[in-house]
Amino acid sequence: MAAVGIGSSPAAAQRVSLIRDAEIESTIRAYSAPMFAAAGLDAKAIHVNLIGDDRLNAFVAGGRQLFINTGLLMRTETPDQVMGVIAHEAGHIAGGHLTRLHEQLRDSTAQAIIGLLLGAAVAVATGNGGAGAAVIAGGQQAAQNSLLQYSRTQESAADAAALGFLDRAGVSSRGMLEVLQMLTQQEQIAGLAPDPYSRTHPLSSERAVAIANHLALSRYTNTPDPPALIDRHARMRAKLIGFTRSIDQVMLSYPPGDTSLVARYAHTIALYRRGEIDVALPIIGGLIAEEPTNPYFHELHGQMLFESGRVAAALPAYRRAVALAPEEPLIAISLAQVEIETGDPALLKSAADRLNAALRSESEQTQAWRLLVIAEGRRGARGELALAQAELALREGDKSAARSHAQRATGILAAGSPAWQRAQDIRSQIK
Repeated sequence: MAAVGIGSSPAAAQRVSLIRDAEIESTIRAYSAPMFAAAGLDAKAIHVNLIGDDRLNAFVAGGRQLFINTGLLMRTETPDQVMGVIAHEAGHIAGGHLTRLHEQLRDSTAQAIIGLLLGAAVAVATGNGGAGAAVIAGGQQAAQNSLLQYSRTQESAADAAALGFLDRAGVSSRGMLEVLQMLTQQEQIAGLAPDPYSRTHPLSSERAVAIANHLALSRYTNTPDPPALIDRHARMRAKLIGFTRSIDQVMLSYPPGDTSLVARYAHTIALYRRGEIDVALPIIGGLIAEEPTNPYFHELHGQMLFESGRVAAALPAYRRAVALAPEEPLIAISLAQVEIETGDPALLKSAADRLNAALRSESEQTQAWRLLVIAEGRRGARGELALAQAELALREGDKSAARSHAQRATGILAAGSPAWQRAQDIRSQIK
């Protein structure tokens, strides 16, 4: 599992981390696909992002981008709880709420917009719309109240849509109710303002009542989660807890005497993170012996070996993981990194080919572009190196360097080849 900082500045990157993990992302796709289908949305057009944040939260932003906090995934106990949250966010996307919000802001004056966005930032930071309202003075108060009311209306509409999506997918809305009950308890503990008119969302207690009324009538109220999803959810939580909590906290969640698969999964991760690699390796070895065709166990085995300096030993583990999950580009990128780090020139072409294939679906992975630059440079492929450098510079926002590398690539690569055409595209894009 990797964490990559996101944001428009180094400071922002320090505040927020984007978590990438093939297994967890696969589980979230299994949850979201039926919700998006029920909403009439193309799941392939919606990008799901995992945020390294302990808060119980999820949101949509930037068009069709769904963000889910790891805190939500760790605190939920059943798949339908997460699916209820995803259904709610799908309601926002299907309802075009983000577009309408932009229209709402467009109709305000520039000064009012600045105040509204500042107030919204405070509200998000504190979880309290009232705190946001406090920074908005004078004539902007009416605009703030209008936007808050509009936001509450959107949230209620997304809830109503979510209940329909869940029924359409044959999933119980009970999980959605349980998440709202968690939020209600969280608000009470935090002492957030009970004033319903100073909030961006309706009161969680009110939302819970509406969902409870729906559950009284829905034919899917008592529909259980599929056992396979329950198992995947348990593994996802164990993996997140193992990677993000101290070993003492891990042992509280999964006591040493617990010999279940998920407990051992959390234990081996926590031990490896603490540097007890020789204790962790036999545990992951035992998990692999139980499930020899589980690609994520082999991936973790390879990660443990690679990050403890045993590069050559990590190679077969990653190769096995890729063979078992050839559709997972994140695992392929990790294997390519190991191939490069072996220092074996014979593996550089394989690494470059693997990276190029993975980047077709992971084109914004700057780390993968950096690895491709290294692989192409070490194998002396001057044209491919220049193109990879152009792609990397483009994603790092250095247009001058991207233009220069792309121009150099067009002078080296075979005219009319796909790589040459891509270099030409980058030059045109920058112009």
